[in-house]
Amino acid sequence: MRTEDAIIRPLLRIRDVTARGALYGLAAVPLLAAASLFISDHHNRMTFLAVAGLLAAALAVSGILVGLFFWWACEGDIRRCRDWHTVSGQAGPVTVAAPVLLRIGVLALVLLPGAFGLYHLVDGAGYDSWLYGD
Repeated sequence: MRTEDAIIRPLLRIRDVTARGALYGLAAVPLLAAASLFISDHHNRMTFLAVAGLLAAALAVSGILVGLFFWWACEGDIRRCRDWHTVSGQAGPVTVAAPVLLRIGVLALVLLPGAFGLYHLVDGAGYDSWLYGD
């Protein structure tokens, strides 16, 4: 439903944004596992997974904190990305950035244990297994 100012209603809720971010994070873990299989060297594969985990940790902390701050600063006027054309003023883009940053932060928060779990799985793999690498 659209209102007279062309904003799609109902507005986003924090529960829905975090749930979708968690779903995206769960989908990202198998993608990370598949991407790690393209790295054949054992040491490089472990380094890739460790860096992915540390990057996920940094994105989780910054995305969630900044996203929640922006959400609080918008005072309930949270807009979807497709409502970008309704943004006006200098502070308007924050209304779109808040759910995007929060979703990315939750995605990274779910990806974090997956990345470190894959790291320990590759680390504990037998020398002659396909998971170990070359």
